[in-house]
Amino acid sequence: MNKPISPFAHGVIDYATSAAVALAPRAMNFPAPARKLCDSLAVSYTGLSAVTDYPLSVKRVAPFKVHGALELAIGAALPAMPFLLGFAQHRAARNFFFGLTALTVGVALLTDWSKRDHPNQ
Repeated sequence: MNKPISPFAHGVIDYATSAAVALAPRAMNFPAPARKLCDSLAVSYTGLSAVTDYPLSVKRVAPFKVHGALELAIGAALPAMPFLLGFAQHRAARNFFFGLTALTVGVALLTDWSKRDHPNQ
């Protein structure tokens, strides 16, 4: 399978996703548990991105493949969150998390985890 997402492109997607996750709960009036989860995810995504060994990081600490494994784990947990945290009846919040699941898993499946596209390698 062709993996069209490079580490650089993955970083762009990560930071854009973090921004969207931070802004969405306020724009769509999510209930408090969904807002708190979004805030936690945005901080976590940004933090992980900042320390991942890829072109847009601040400090290359976490291997790119570990980053991918963590994203898949998060993606697996995301669809359960509206039900576990009690906001499944809020359609916008629930569907946002379903969409975020699809985005997370889709990007993970389309990323070339073995590609090295920064000069240190």
